[in-house]
Amino acid sequence: MKPIELRATGSLAAVFAVRLLGLFMIYPVFAAYAGQLRGATPATIGLALGAYGLTQGVLQIPFGLLSDRVGRKTMITLGLVLFGIGSAVAALSTSIGGVLLGRAVQGTGAVGSVILATVADLTREEVRIRAMAIVGMTIGFAFLVAIVVGPLLAHWVGVSGIFWLTAALAAVGIAIVLGAVPTPARIVRHRDAEAVPALFGRVLADRELLRLDFAIFALHAILTASFLAVPQLLASSLHLSARGEWLVYLPVLAASVVVMVPTIIAAEKGARMKEIFLGTIAVLAASLAALALAGRHPAVLVAALVAFFAAFNVMEAMLPSLVTKLAPADAKGTATGIYSSSQFLGIFFGGAAGGWAWAYDRATGIFVFGLAVALAWLGVAATMRRPGRYASHLVHLGAVERQALAALAARLRAAPGVIEAVLAPEEGVAYLKIDRARFDAAAVERIVAG
Repeated sequence: MKPIELRATGSLAAVFAVRLLGLFMIYPVFAAYAGQLRGATPATIGLALGAYGLTQGVLQIPFGLLSDRVGRKTMITLGLVLFGIGSAVAALSTSIGGVLLGRAVQGTGAVGSVILATVADLTREEVRIRAMAIVGMTIGFAFLVAIVVGPLLAHWVGVSGIFWLTAALAAVGIAIVLGAVPTPARIVRHRDAEAVPALFGRVLADRELLRLDFAIFALHAILTASFLAVPQLLASSLHLSARGEWLVYLPVLAASVVVMVPTIIAAEKGARMKEIFLGTIAVLAASLAALALAGRHPAVLVAALVAFFAAFNVMEAMLPSLVTKLAPADAKGTATGIYSSSQFLGIFFGGAAGGWAWAYDRATGIFVFGLAVALAWLGVAATMRRPGRYASHLVHLGAVERQALAALAARLRAAPGVIEAVLAPEEGVAYLKIDRARFDAAAVERIVAG
C-alpha cells in the first residue's frame, strides 16, 4: 500500500472502531441497568437493546447511496453527529422509553456502508481487498475489547457514563474524519464495495446469498438475545458482580479466538467450508442447549460460553468470505450491503424477541429461543451449495471501444480459471470471479492489452 492508502485505511478503520466500541460496551451491562429504569419491563428492555439495529438496518443502504451525491465525508460526519446525539439522549434518560429512543437515534447514524465506500475511493483496486480486511479485523477486535471493558467501565462510571463516553467517541470519530481521512479526488460507485440499486433484484433472487443473509440475521439475533441472560447467569452461578465479569469474558473470548483461527484455516485450505459451516451451527445450538438445561452449573456455563463465542467468531469470519465467493462478480457490494442490513435487523429481532422470551421464562426462555433460531438456521443451511474456492479479481481496462466490449468480455470468460467476467467501462475495470488454482493472471493481462 502507498502511504496515503495506509493513512486512509487506518483512519477509517479507527472511525469504525470508536463507533463500535460504544455500541458493544453496552451489551454485557445493559439488562441489569435497564431493569432499574422507570417503565422497564423485559419486553421494553429487549426492544431498547435491539432498537439501534432497526434504524441501522433500514438506513444502511440509503446512507451509502446518498453519499454518492453529497460526499462521503459529509455523510460520515452527519452519521457520527446523529450517533452522538442518540448516545446523549440515552445518557440523560431516566426511563426505558428515553433510552429506547436514544438507541434508535444512535442507529440512524448508519455510516458503515459509507466508510467502506470511502475505503474503495481511496485505495487502488489491487490493494482494496487488503484494505477491507484491515477494516474487518478492526471491527472484530473492537467487539472483543468492548465486551471485556464494558463491565469495568460500568463499575467506574455507570452505564449512563458509557453512553456519555460513546458520545465522546463519536466526537473523536468526527475529528478523525475531518483531520486524518483524505478527501477522495472523485466519488465513484464501486460495484465491489457499494450497493447498486439496479442489482438488488438479481441479488435478492439468489438463494445461496439469501441463506447467508439469514445466517447473519440469525447469528446476531442469537447474540443480542443472549446478552439479556448471560450476565444474570454469571451473577447467579459464579457469584460475579458486574465489575468482575471481565474475569470470565477475557479468558472465554481468548479461548474462542484460539479455536477460531485453525477452524477458519481448515475451512479455507481444506475445502471443507460446508462441513465446518454446518458443524459450527451445530456447536452453537449445542452451547445454547447446555445453557438452557444446565447453565447454572459453573463448569457447564464456562464451557458453553467458550463454545458459543468460538462458534460466533468462526461465523463472523466465515460469512463475509462466503458472500464474496457466492456473489456475482459485479454485485459484491450489493450483496454485502443487503447482508449488512440483515445483520442489523437480526440485532433488532434478537432484542425484541429475546425480551419477550425473558418475560416468559427468564434466562431459560432466552436460550430456548436462541436454540430454536439456531435449529431453523441449521435447516436452512443444510441444503446449501458447496462453495467453490473462488476469489474476486479486478482488471484495469484502459481505453476500450464500446463496440469491442462484448468481444472482450467473451475472451475474458474463456481465459483459464475465469468463472465470470463483467465489464464496467464507466469505472474502467472488469470484475472477475476466478478459481485461484487455475487462474492465469498473465493471460488475462494479455487479453486486456489487446
